[in-house]
Amino acid sequence: MIGNDWDEKLKVIWESNGFQSFFQMIKNIYKEKEIYPPKDLIFEALKSTSFKNTKVVILGQDPYHGEKEANGLSFSVNKDIKIPPSLRNIYLELSNDLNIPIPNHGDLSSWAKEGVLLLNSVLTVEKDKAASHRNKGWELFTDYVIKVLNEKEEPIVFILWGNYARSKKIFINNKKHLIIESTHPSPFSANNGFFGSRPFSKTNNFLKKNNLQEINWEIRF
Repeated sequence: MIGNDWDEKLKVIWESNGFQSFFQMIKNIYKEKEIYPPKDLIFEALKSTSFKNTKVVILGQDPYHGEKEANGLSFSVNKDIKIPPSLRNIYLELSNDLNIPIPNHGDLSSWAKEGVLLLNSVLTVEKDKAASHRNKGWELFTDYVIKVLNEKEEPIVFILWGNYARSKKIFINNKKHLIIESTHPSPFSANNGFFGSRPFSKTNNFLKKNNLQEINWEIRF
């Protein structure tokens, strides 16, 4: 399914009748409606960041539902797509936190290569219908991914923005890990605790303290 060590970690899921039935339903929906991201990018987050390489998790909720926006990585869009408001606010906080220039595109794949797992809780969505695939089964799968990461020996930073992401704290009880939480970077809430939260420097300080390679947060142009 993935092509790296996640296949073994998630084997019990891949081989379960429940997941096989659910995923067949998802594939059938792709034949009937316009669904994002493209089918070959559904698991792009896991393909881009192996279990072994995961040092940071940024948990999103749903893929973008606008045309050609979703690319399988939470908060990320392809380079030719206008930067969404929440991601623009993430860039503003990144710039204020680490004095990193604000990028001119929204492709976060360089973060994924650095060891940042950009995981949405729900992995598919119908065009122009936000949250249309919530409570269909994806949450069971991605909650299991979080549980597997919680058991990892090496420390991980879990970045949880907004109430939905923060609700996943119940799966993160390994004291080796760090949880960084704040309000969501959405324009509706960014001024209520997201701006000034300094998640990027806090992440690198934690990694450095634990003798792990810090994340290069600078987006490649």
